[in-house]
Amino acid sequence: MFPVIGIVVLLVMVFGGFAFTGGALGPVLEAIPHEMLIIGGAAAGALIIGNSGKELKALGAGLGKVFKGPKYKKQDYLDVIFLVSKLMKMLRMDGPIALEPHVEDPQSSAIFAEYPKLLKDHALIDLIADTLRLVVVSSGTLDVHAVEEVMDQSIKTHHHEEESAHGTLTSLADALPALGIVAAVLGVVKTMGSIDKPPSILGSMIGSALVGTFMGVLLAYGMVAPLANRLRQVLDADAAIYGVVKQIIIASLHGHPQPLVIEAARSGIAHKNQPGFAEVFDGLRGK
Repeated sequence: MFPVIGIVVLLVMVFGGFAFTGGALGPVLEAIPHEMLIIGGAAAGALIIGNSGKELKALGAGLGKVFKGPKYKKQDYLDVIFLVSKLMKMLRMDGPIALEPHVEDPQSSAIFAEYPKLLKDHALIDLIADTLRLVVVSSGTLDVHAVEEVMDQSIKTHHHEEESAHGTLTSLADALPALGIVAAVLGVVKTMGSIDKPPSILGSMIGSALVGTFMGVLLAYGMVAPLANRLRQVLDADAAIYGVVKQIIIASLHGHPQPLVIEAARSGIAHKNQPGFAEVFDGLRGK
């Protein structure tokens, strides 16, 4: 919602301010489609040249995240704490054999099925299942620090893939002013070919050419760069839930008491989504 509002405010203030100070919108609006054809086409071509199909698909998904906002809310953080805590309790109370079927096939697990939204996040479920599968296979003899290193690497790899869209948007924002200059230069070349025309016509053609530079700068710093920044914020917000999973597993494997495990999980959650200690503790006790 806020990105849409921001874009509307941007356009109204830029074009409205230009008109308010006596500028004629007609020539500008008339030139925009032609200049955008060049700038937009060049930008699309540059994206295709510099990225694979997978990265272009990730860019589309990233733009969707910008407008949808962070995926996980307070209840989702509660759910992931409950889910991982149940699994760790089963490991502690019933042993690796009881836990094994749940981590080998999470989609068929009754415990995972209690949290359908989390189950749709394959990267999150894989992080939980793959880590606990290591613990099951090793019969609990793994060094906890080694498990933590494996989880860190897994989280880092996932976030690196997620951040590819941010890098693509940032590169596009950096390129757009130059592409605007390309459109402007072509407009000047066209004007020079009509140098024998009256000054009024030449002035209109030069003004149209300058719209290319204007559009390149406006798109870069007014739209694409802010979208890239917002995408970074959304990705960082969604990444917190992976840290919660890690903290619960590692703290539990260290044998820490449950209150400390809960606090370790809560500490990495933003205040907006952070559940209260009593809220988590009561939920784990079934209240």
